[in-house]
Amino acid sequence: MSRPIDVTADREDNRSGAVAIRRRGVKRLAESTEYSWRSPMTSPSDPSPNHARSAARSPVEGETADSRETAAPILPKAAVGRLSLYFRELHRLADSGQTSINSRDLGRLVDVSPAVVRRDLSNLGTIGRRGVGYSVPVLLENLGRVLGSSVPWGVFLIGVGSLGNALIRYRGFARLGFRLVAAFDVDPRVVGQHIGEIVIQPLDHLESAVKVSAPELAILAVPAEHAQEVVARLTAAGIRGILNFAPTTIRAGAATAVVNVDLASELQRLAFSVRQLPPASAP
Repeated sequence: MSRPIDVTADREDNRSGAVAIRRRGVKRLAESTEYSWRSPMTSPSDPSPNHARSAARSPVEGETADSRETAAPILPKAAVGRLSLYFRELHRLADSGQTSINSRDLGRLVDVSPAVVRRDLSNLGTIGRRGVGYSVPVLLENLGRVLGSSVPWGVFLIGVGSLGNALIRYRGFARLGFRLVAAFDVDPRVVGQHIGEIVIQPLDHLESAVKVSAPELAILAVPAEHAQEVVARLTAAGIRGILNFAPTTIRAGAATAVVNVDLASELQRLAFSVRQLPPASAP
């Protein structure tokens, strides 16, 4: 007679095995969370799981998911804003001689959590090293490539009032790859003035100057009532991106990117945030 099968024992063995597998999986996930990567340009089935695990076990500092890939990943606007803040802080660290940083310290500099930093940087195909963190020069190179600062951008400034004058004198553009090549105004008292290396030109010269310098970006610092008219001229001339400081929302065609910056509205947002703070304690 054959021996009866112990179904209970088999069930317990299966349950124990499943628990062991789950535990091993959780352990692997915890060990590879900060250091694993997957190229944002690849499909879910490429690279293979074995390749991904191998990369997680032996990370290389500053390695990218595919060093030959030059296309920038598609990122949410909020993530792009954080990448720009990382880029700014990393430049400061590089200037001070620091060569590496971990996700906790980088997150503290821009007031986000380490998990957010790791997620943002993994979207670029960048990994860190255990006990060392991220290479500052490698991060600067990768962020510069994605943000477009690894190649020079020619910029025109339209409107040289108080704000425009200050923008011409701002030195932070050049280090991020933006070169102010020309400035324009309609005020005859301003036209012809020299501000640094820039000579203020009459706005009537805009189209001919675009043909000569071929800039892709423009900064708009004109009164609100003239902003849309100038935008139409910029887009017709071939400008691809406009940073608008005029206190109005401008509209351009689908071939032109626009970022609106209203300083008064930003102050209004700040005032609202201050009203939400708890009452200040007496000194």
